[in-house]
Amino acid sequence: QIISNCSKLDFKALVFKYMKNGSLDKWVHGSDHHLSFSQRLSIMIDVASAIEYLHHGYSTPVVHRDLKPSNVLLDEDMVAHVSDFGLARLLDEGQSTILSNNLATIGYMAPEYGLGGLVSTKADVYSYGILLMETFSGKEPTDSMFEADMSLKQWIQDVCCGS
Repeated sequence: QIISNCSKLDFKALVFKYMKNGSLDKWVHGSDHHLSFSQRLSIMIDVASAIEYLHHGYSTPVVHRDLKPSNVLLDEDMVAHVSDFGLARLLDEGQSTILSNNLATIGYMAPEYGLGGLVSTKADVYSYGILLMETFSGKEPTDSMFEADMSLKQWIQDVCCGS
């Protein structure tokens, strides 16, 4: 729910309701906050619903481009809200990709986006997958353990399915 807005040549902002429980980042990585399995699942369903709405809720799809735990805010009922649309782009009707020079956060960006600046709704789906793995594992995709041949995806596969 938008409370207010500001639109000037050099500044644009939307004012939303205060999110009492802060970002998902502090709940996944903070030492004094803990989420149950069902809370994590509910949050990720909320995020999936938000991304589905951005991609399919209008004739013009919105690509968020920076989906990560610090951009998921939790209200007083622990309902997730996707925030920070500073890098978001609109795709024209019938358009599936655009090129962009602005890069998203390392670790959450799809390989084709990082290599060629190609932006599509698929990039948000990739970021959602990383966010999902991070939310349930507690491991950041840029953790120092994911150097050389190990990645968050590989680590999850090893933990779940064995080496």
